[in-house]
Amino acid sequence: MISPKAILSSIFTFSTLALSAQNIIPPKEYSCLKTEKSIKIDGNGSDLAWQEAQWSSVFVDIEGDKQPAPFLKTRIKMLWNDVGLSILADLEEPHVQASITQRDAVIFHDNDFEVFIDPDNDGINYYEIEINALNTVWDLMLSKAYSKGGKPDNSWTAMGLETAVSINGTLNQPADKDSSWTVEMMIPWTAFKENRSPKKGEQWKINFSRVQWRFDVENNKYVKRKNSSTGKSLPELNWVWSPMSVINMHIPERWGWLKFED
Repeated sequence: MISPKAILSSIFTFSTLALSAQNIIPPKEYSCLKTEKSIKIDGNGSDLAWQEAQWSSVFVDIEGDKQPAPFLKTRIKMLWNDVGLSILADLEEPHVQASITQRDAVIFHDNDFEVFIDPDNDGINYYEIEINALNTVWDLMLSKAYSKGGKPDNSWTAMGLETAVSINGTLNQPADKDSSWTVEMMIPWTAFKENRSPKKGEQWKINFSRVQWRFDVENNKYVKRKNSSTGKSLPELNWVWSPMSVINMHIPERWGWLKFED
């Protein structure tokens, strides 16, 4: 009898070859370890449990090698237990800033960190969580991708979600230089409609995005950089863990794989 692991491996190999034939970058994988150690969600990432987890590869442009590599470093770690999924993100940033304070506002108008997750890998009813340096959260569920007529559901709330931000520097102070900001969160399994913890060896679709705006300092204030011809703000930069090949995060089948390990 062929083992489930062998079947998954064959499917992954076939999918990788198929994506390569379409000039689509194959998705990345992250082996997420299960921990019995406690994790305090305080934004510091100093708990001993995090020493067990490996840092991901650094984020790349959403289009992959079509665009220059990000000029600021971003990386993540993940751990899981019977309660939920813990995520630690480290974002290099010389000017940590944020202005949005209302929950479920459009957080990516600020620089932000975003999580996309689809527990049953079907591209339907998947989840998105965005957070800025003020620890303001936007959590929503999408019935399906926007290109397929999907609608965002802002009424979904990740019940029990814990988030924290730590700033290695000073927030909203253009006169000085900062080092980075750190995001820590724990998403309970009960927050998802699937309402179940994963099994060892199970794989979920997941991706992470960092939205980065280009700013200038005017009168000691951050101002989004504008196109000199049109006067409009330059488009945001999109840096991701697993590249999408196009500027669109809402293609769940192209996200990376989160593999749950002991």
